Amino acid sequence: MREGLKEKKRIVIKVGTSTITHNESGGLDYVKLEKLVRTLTNLQNQGKEIVLVSSGSIAVGRKAIGLGKKPTERSQKQACAAIGQSRLMMVYQKLFSEYNQMIAQILMTKFTIVDDSSRHNAQNTFRALLDMGVVPIVNENDTVATDELDVGDNDSLSAVVAALVKADLLILLSDIDGLYTDDPNHDKEAELIPYVESISDEQLEMAKGPFTGHGTGGMITKLTAAGIANDAGADMIIINGGRIDNLTKVLNGAEMGTFFKAHKTKHFHLKNYIDSK
Repeated sequence: MREGLKEKKRIVIKVGTSTITHNESGGLDYVKLEKLVRTLTNLQNQGKEIVLVSSGSIAVGRKAIGLGKKPTERSQKQACAAIGQSRLMMVYQKLFSEYNQMIAQILMTKFTIVDDSSRHNAQNTFRALLDMGVVPIVNENDTVATDELDVGDNDSLSAVVAALVKADLLILLSDIDGLYTDDPNHDKEAELIPYVESISDEQLEMAKGPFTGHGTGGMITKLTAAGIANDAGADMIIINGGRIDNLTKVLNGAEMGTFFKAHKTKHFHLKNYIDSK
């Protein structure tokens, strides 16, 4: 199965805020961003179709206005996202243009999925962009989303996108090496689980522990994402995004991270999943 990753054609890659920012200051890590862009462009040049789901707009906006701590009120979050989204895309635009790679921005809400017309339009837009060799960069439309329109987190959003575009593979670049038998930060005996055939209730309970508070998601959101992607027919891998070259290694068949095996569910429909949230 690992060797089969070399043949994956349509790949959704999710990068979290912690992967592209400095822990100390919250500012963008331009070295890692440049490596990410170079890697994605190289994959595109190999004939693969790449969709990037990128967090970071709130962090970038917060840094731009000098807000000392992470905002908790929705209005502040949305204001920071409005400031940061354009700045983040400007950085992506500049970096991708260095390699002559076209990009496009797509902002989504829950309404994009639950409304039949919007969902079909989104699918058509993604299809057209990928046919043109463009890399779509996706984020939730934080500036206008309400509780009723939230997808929830970018792990789930990336899985929704993978299902929407009928991706072969979803890769989550995380701040952890993969799924462990216990929290590796507190249990030195915790072991990495390299392969998951199907997600067990025990794994779900373990993932709900207090150690899942990293970023806006955690391991529970990643297992949720795996459930969506696998049901839709896409394999999923969690790897550590601390080193961007892990992305190339895992796509060349390296044994790293946790591999969640696809098991396409009959009659799977995104709308039914979103409606149940």
